[in-house]
Amino acid sequence: MKKVLLLMSGGVDSSYCAYLLQKQGYSVHGVYLKLHDKEEKHNYYIKNIEQCAKHLNIPYEIVDERELFKTAVYDYFVESYKNGLTPNPCAMCNPYVKFGIAFRLADKIGAEYVATGHYAQVKDGKIAQGADSSKDQSYFLFGVKSEWVKRIIFPLGDKIKQEIKPIALKELPWLGNLETYKDSQEICFVENSYLDVLKKHYAIEKEGEVLDLEGKVVGKHKGYMQYTIGKRKGFSVSGALSPHYVVRINPKENTIVVGDKEDLAVWNVWAKNFSLPQDCEGKEIECEVKIRYKSHKTKATIKLEGEILQAKLKEPAYGVALGQALVVYEGDKVLGGGFITRSF
Repeated sequence: MKKVLLLMSGGVDSSYCAYLLQKQGYSVHGVYLKLHDKEEKHNYYIKNIEQCAKHLNIPYEIVDERELFKTAVYDYFVESYKNGLTPNPCAMCNPYVKFGIAFRLADKIGAEYVATGHYAQVKDGKIAQGADSSKDQSYFLFGVKSEWVKRIIFPLGDKIKQEIKPIALKELPWLGNLETYKDSQEICFVENSYLDVLKKHYAIEKEGEVLDLEGKVVGKHKGYMQYTIGKRKGFSVSGALSPHYVVRINPKENTIVVGDKEDLAVWNVWAKNFSLPQDCEGKEIECEVKIRYKSHKTKATIKLEGEILQAKLKEPAYGVALGQALVVYEGDKVLGGGFITRSF
């Protein structure tokens, strides 16, 4: 019987994953990762995992990796906003924390596979989009090492998320206490707003000037860390007759630059390569790219030169933020990607 290490969150999805994997003939070993300092949440989720493990008769362990998570994800998140960037914590967490830990533990216990509840698939040795386009998480997985992919199982990748809970509750009646369970938010350490996190580290409410594209002062804002590219509220523009959007953030001067919606249009994006294979170097590749999680894929020509990945878009993208991920797709498969450093 082949052994699989399953990362378990304590929610419906990962509990159902354990059931599906066992049904498919795998020997399942559950792992819960303690990554943040919210003990009340940990206790709730661990209790659910205990129940799942008891009913399915599978072993599980709790692994405390808060120190690694703080360094690789939390500190990066906070520092990014200080530098006027818009971070992508999940894209950093997957390669550096979740899958890194999972494969280290899998090798230790002799597990051939690692499974997670991500809505994604593996096709032809590559991460691919999940069947549920509204919940697809392949964008966040672009940094997962290529040598790991052949050992990854996504039990929910071919399923539709909204259909899973009623099926899971029917097939696993002991999950009844999770009937009112709300899915965890995208960023596990953010309760309501990312600003609540930043307030613990910086004085984020420093009023500054709003500039137009020519550098003229046209209003006031509440503090540059409270804005991301494309935001249209929370600042004043004197005499404005139409909506204005944040098009640039200048952390050193504590200013933001605003313009019309069309001023957000971007045709060229540069990123520091993270996972696009080196055999792509110097080649012009016709593909599709995503510049943020909720955006649609855009046709583009990409070229990798050294560690710089450039994408020339076939149609304009709006709201391109420095620090976000530029992910390259061939059809529904992820080729790789990097973190955005420049655009125009």
